[in-house]
Amino acid sequence: MSRGYSLLRWGVFLSVALLFNLPVISTAVTALKSAAEMGTNPGFWIEQPTLNNLRAVLTVSERLNVYGFLKNSLIAALIGSVLPIVLSLPAAYAMVRRGVGSHVLLPLVVNLRAMPLIIFAIPLYMAYQYVGLLDTPWGLGLILAVVNLPLSLMLVVNAVSEIPLEMDEAAQMDGARMRHMLWQIVVPICRPSLATALVFGFINAWNEFLFGLMLTTRDAVPMTVGASFFFASGGGGVDWGLAAAVILVACLPPMVLGLLMYRQISSSMLAGAVKG
Repeated sequence: MSRGYSLLRWGVFLSVALLFNLPVISTAVTALKSAAEMGTNPGFWIEQPTLNNLRAVLTVSERLNVYGFLKNSLIAALIGSVLPIVLSLPAAYAMVRRGVGSHVLLPLVVNLRAMPLIIFAIPLYMAYQYVGLLDTPWGLGLILAVVNLPLSLMLVVNAVSEIPLEMDEAAQMDGARMRHMLWQIVVPICRPSLATALVFGFINAWNEFLFGLMLTTRDAVPMTVGASFFFASGGGGVDWGLAAAVILVACLPPMVLGLLMYRQISSSMLAGAVKG
């Protein structure tokens, strides 16, 4: 009975994992097929695997430079995920411990994320053109930081509210200053929530297409926009093998980050699950 239950559980787990990863598997299979085989064999079985699509993606040309696209996305995504955390830490502490802005500023910042980003397109483009931030990864990273700030602030506020007030009082009696309390008490305790904010912020920034298309033209094109250049690079319609290969390359950085931070994210989720 116990063994049958275990087999059933693993069967359900593998079925769900396969179902959720079916698009990834399909993309990987397509990337390993030649154009001729895709026309005759549209299924999941690969008769003659080839790495030509991956070689084509990794080959630098005048118009297509996947390494440059990856570098631009990495810079913008790091700014867009780290800066919100740096801003959220002191803001969350002030809101939770001092009540500063908890009734007005916090709801305002959180509700900004619910607004469609397209409404900021024209004024943002004009402002970036005026200050010289157009077509720069730094400029793209700054707007991505603003986009990720509501999520980061919510996570950090919830994490700080779980810290007992007695820990702050004990630290103050020992002569700890505000910066010491933040870096020696708040940051270590809130590490799982900070890791969650980092991962989700990085993925959100990495996948952003609208601002990448609007604010970059040549020097700071991110991976999401640059990947679209490969879809019809050869002319005559979409080269699906090439498109699938560049999608796989684009998925690697956020996938690696998620795997590296998996334990921290799991700790954050479990902490919220056992609250109360």
